Amino acid sequence: MTRDLPASTPARATGAARPGLIDVHAHFVTDSYVRRARAAGRERPDGVPAWPTWSAEAHLEVMDRSGIDTAVLSVSSPGVFFGDAAAARVLAREVNEEGARIVRDHPGRFGLFASLPLPDVDGALAEIAYAFDELGADGVILESNTHGVYLGDPRLEPVFAELGRRQAVVFLHPTSPVCWEQSALGRPRPMVEFIFDTARTVTDLLFAGTLERHPGLNVVVPHCGGALPVLADRINGFMKLFTQAGTPAPDAVAQLRRLHYDLAGPAFPRQVPALLELADPERLLYGSDYCWTPAPAAEAHAASFDAAPSPVDGTTWRTLTTSNARTLLPRLGR
Repeated sequence: MTRDLPASTPARATGAARPGLIDVHAHFVTDSYVRRARAAGRERPDGVPAWPTWSAEAHLEVMDRSGIDTAVLSVSSPGVFFGDAAAARVLAREVNEEGARIVRDHPGRFGLFASLPLPDVDGALAEIAYAFDELGADGVILESNTHGVYLGDPRLEPVFAELGRRQAVVFLHPTSPVCWEQSALGRPRPMVEFIFDTARTVTDLLFAGTLERHPGLNVVVPHCGGALPVLADRINGFMKLFTQAGTPAPDAVAQLRRLHYDLAGPAFPRQVPALLELADPERLLYGSDYCWTPAPAAEAHAASFDAAPSPVDGTTWRTLTTSNARTLLPRLGR
């Protein structure tokens, strides 16, 4: 799959002072996917009033206005599994092939995080092979849970073993917890439930030892780490408290510092400073959350990166996050 950047890109020439961003948290939907989700009862996904519309052309216009060179596409919550494993395999293959087609049709502008039909492990392993070896995917997207199966579940160990073997980029994305009817209090789940489900599934990975067993994993945690920056020390203390006697105590904070974090959502003025108490600047990545974040809000989010104080002497948020993304995903936009 070619990823060569066209020689002329007049609508998005950014110049040395405003380098193009790489957006690792960008979504697409297809008409077919929405029809299948609605047929499965997802008329108001995660409590959001309506499904967004998406086209590559509209997405490119938002990217050009925001100074984004390349966006890595993925299917957001509620994912591809609606209770039927066979149907999930078909839907995962469909959206992955469509995503790969979009990448081919717009060289240098898009990448792809492939969907997997979890919790179907055999189906997920087959799709990993197809997505990487046939479609040239840049990584995979994993929902924080699938019908209550969180990512530290031992049944998913073969999936993480294969992703670790491939040194794959694994983009985590929150979804509604199984208890949302009680915990969300009638509000849209992305507001609060997503933030805590991110922390819940990463904590599950820590306690399960998945991240230590598979150091080849390149995990990206969304939304400035969700609640993790303020919970990291508490999680670390409980992990040490419940470590079996005679075994080395794991260091949760050290493991969290090895992860990558995208800055989608209201990153400034409060969330990024909290995240920087946990993660080093070279672990931070830009994310827009478009198309689930409407275009005006996505563009305002990009503008906030130009207005925010410099994260490191001699650099900007654009140069920092773009450099980090090229290190993690070296094929993008080339």
